[in-house]
Amino acid sequence: MLTRTFCHLPGVGVRTEEKLWAAGVRGWDDFALAAPLLSAHRHAQAAALLDESRERLEAGDAEFFAARLPAQEHWRLWPHFRDATAYVDIETTGLGRGNDHITSIALFDGRSLRTYVHGRNLESFQDDILDYKLLVTYNGRSFDAPFIEREMRIVLPKAHVDLRFVLKRVGLTGGLKRCEKALGLDRAELDGVDGYFAVLLWKRFLDTGDEKALQTLLAYNAEDVLNLGTLLRYASERLLAATPFASDVSLPCCAPVDNPHQADEALVRRLKSIYYR
Repeated sequence: MLTRTFCHLPGVGVRTEEKLWAAGVRGWDDFALAAPLLSAHRHAQAAALLDESRERLEAGDAEFFAARLPAQEHWRLWPHFRDATAYVDIETTGLGRGNDHITSIALFDGRSLRTYVHGRNLESFQDDILDYKLLVTYNGRSFDAPFIEREMRIVLPKAHVDLRFVLKRVGLTGGLKRCEKALGLDRAELDGVDGYFAVLLWKRFLDTGDEKALQTLLAYNAEDVLNLGTLLRYASERLLAATPFASDVSLPCCAPVDNPHQADEALVRRLKSIYYR
């Protein structure tokens, strides 16, 4: 998709890009055909950056494109940087006020899942995230990413697909779990568990040392990332369908991965009966 993208070029917005596509400028190799549609100065500027774009894509420089693409178009990075993509979600003690802190982080790369726990191995996330070039979250631009950067004092990848806004463009709204259900994705015993429930699980773990509470929390945290690739592929397919080259672009498949953490169904029922009457 990136090699058919022009809206990262100077003087070329999304609407101009659509005009280029309609005029037969379907990819970077066709850009000479854009001359009649742009001023000589704009065409020369864009052509120069296009040459650099080829070099940066070959070098695997996702941040080069992230710095120039509109945020709502960062989804275009995924097919090219799929093997360097981190799907990330955090659980916290609250919304970031006062002494609130991260309790756990789930990091999924499409192949394996890692979880990080406050007081155990949370700091390892700082090194592990450096292996990735593209971040995918749900509502992470406003919550997860700033929370992580503030608490851990690190800088996350600037190439960031926030699925909350990408999915909204294709008609899916109402939160991550509702979007999953719209696509037939089921959380089984964790159905109905939410962020507040995650706070309760952490409190129970701290108060009692109950490892089942921690494992249930991690199972919930993991569920928040395991389906992000499927949702991103769905949204990408819908957005591609609106382009004149939809049939020419292939998207990565997202093979299902089992959740390595097991939720305790009895504990979930017990806490629901107490706090969700």
